[in-house]
Amino acid sequence: MAIGKRKKEGLPTQAAVAVPQTGKNAHPFTLLGSYSPQRDCDYSLYKSLREAIPIIDAAIMKTVRLLGSFRVMCEDEEAERELAAFLRNVNVGGTRQGIDAFISTFFEQLITYGTAIGEMVISDGELTHLYNSDLKAVSLAEGSSPLEAVICSDNGSGTFSPVSYPSLILLTTHNPEPGKIYGTSVLKGLPFVSDILLKVYNTIGINWERLGNVRFAVTYKPQNDAVDKAYASERAKQVATEWSRTMQSSGTVRDFVAVGDVSIKAIGADNQILDSEVPVRQLLEQIVAKLGIPPFLLGLSWSSTERMSYQQADILTSEIDFYRREITPVIRKICNMFLRLHGYGCSFSIEWDSITLQDISEIAKSSYYDAQTQQILSQIGGNPTEH
Repeated sequence: MAIGKRKKEGLPTQAAVAVPQTGKNAHPFTLLGSYSPQRDCDYSLYKSLREAIPIIDAAIMKTVRLLGSFRVMCEDEEAERELAAFLRNVNVGGTRQGIDAFISTFFEQLITYGTAIGEMVISDGELTHLYNSDLKAVSLAEGSSPLEAVICSDNGSGTFSPVSYPSLILLTTHNPEPGKIYGTSVLKGLPFVSDILLKVYNTIGINWERLGNVRFAVTYKPQNDAVDKAYASERAKQVATEWSRTMQSSGTVRDFVAVGDVSIKAIGADNQILDSEVPVRQLLEQIVAKLGIPPFLLGLSWSSTERMSYQQADILTSEIDFYRREITPVIRKICNMFLRLHGYGCSFSIEWDSITLQDISEIAKSSYYDAQTQQILSQIGGNPTEH
């Protein structure tokens, strides 16, 4: 019968009732579901991604720690000592100090949102603080030419105006698109698959809540005699009351005794929970591939050979080198400002710590074999470059 047509006369009419099957079943991170592709950076969206998917947050924090530390070498030894003391003790806000704390927050902001902004604070002619700025309080605009970026700050009334001292601003963008001022987050492309993953996890939780916490269907079927049919409603209420009292008793075991045709079944006992291992792994593979972190560093015990682990470590090493090249200009600007304020005109260089993702013993063994090869070739009069 089509919806909206009148029922045939003589048949009882009854209004349709909508009954919620599982209640509220949406995950709490609604920003992921309302994501629109190819739009500008949404800081709340990327923050929700890190909070919703723990593996994304873990990958970002591991990348920040793998960035490592550095050392600044100056031609003037006195300038090097003063600069090293400044980099160790500079105040970066709150109870944190040191250039490593500033760079960690700056780099975390860079890969999460694609853009990182900091500020050098000068007081009485001294560089005293390094400040990590909130991206929501800063806006970037094009200057007189596409090659110039104007940094604007919130003046408190909801409008933005150019900062007074742009030379004190530390700005870095990660892989900006052509013609764009803002950078690109490493999380770009993950909201869609992350939303699906959260739906799977949320459904698993709902199913276990429904099937793990067993609920029962108690059915009373009246007999054919007239007395039983007349008191069917009262007996059903009595059965429901006694069953509720039995299930709510705590600390004691109570039996449920009923007279008549009463059947008790566990709700959902005949259903089978879908296997989520394959779809969850497919979604996690997409996420891990985007983040560039080897699965074994995130605690994922996927099948991989020892050689594959070495190759993944080499790829991650190249990623860290790329991030270091992005961060180095910021460190150079800070060091240059300190040295100029203290009257030093010497040049300096930044040396990063070596990345040791590989087994140190294997690296040493490889170097030993290479030295042996060079020695043998020199003894036989051969040219190592010819072999």
